[in-house]
Amino acid sequence: MKFSELTLPTLPRPVKALFIGYLLAVGLGLCVAGMQIMLTHGMADGKSGLSLDDIVYSYYGHRDGSTIESKLNGSMKEMAEPEVRLDIIKWARNGAPESEWEPHFKGVFGQYCVMCHSTMPGIPDFSKYEEVKKLAEVDTGASVPSLTRVSHIHLFGISFIFFFMGLIFCFAVGVPEWLKVLAISTPFVFLIVDVLSWWLTKWSPGFAWLTIIGGVGYSLASTFMWVVSMYQMVIMPCRARESGAQ
Repeated sequence: MKFSELTLPTLPRPVKALFIGYLLAVGLGLCVAGMQIMLTHGMADGKSGLSLDDIVYSYYGHRDGSTIESKLNGSMKEMAEPEVRLDIIKWARNGAPESEWEPHFKGVFGQYCVMCHSTMPGIPDFSKYEEVKKLAEVDTGASVPSLTRVSHIHLFGISFIFFFMGLIFCFAVGVPEWLKVLAISTPFVFLIVDVLSWWLTKWSPGFAWLTIIGGVGYSLASTFMWVVSMYQMVIMPCRARESGAQ
């Protein structure tokens, strides 16, 4: 069989098994990624569900208060009683004076925070005053080093996902060539828009809309390719065999 004659419904079984396994794993991974976004950025404003405020707080920051304050009113709200959170917020607003650290707040952070913020890599160590002090300053959102790190991970990693998904979709039948080109190229365009929006929102909160547009855009395009590809590899051959048996 020539390469030009290969189609998703008629692929050899080993190739079809490879493609189906990849799409199942990637589809599950994208669902988990969506859940992770809802559990992190989706609680930045202290309310369930992803909103423009969540995106603004995540990248531009909540510049009326500190990072600690925004976290205690957002994703970390359930980790301590209201009076404890208020006590910490007042301390942070007063400049987090070191004179109050040893006699009081070191114990508070030790009781409510250090079980995670001293053992988990990649997050501040709240057993140290210097680490807490940094987050008690005005919240300016994601830092440039963190944006650089996350941007290159997303651009490299997710591009590979879209590349192989688009490669599989190339073998779809019954799809006009213009629609194939549009579906394959759209996720890459919206991925660039999504990553670019983080930097623009860091500069001005008015660009937060681009983050939602980028995420929705590449999600819809990749879902379309995933559904069509899985349908043609799994459902269409079964229907063809049933029609032949009749």
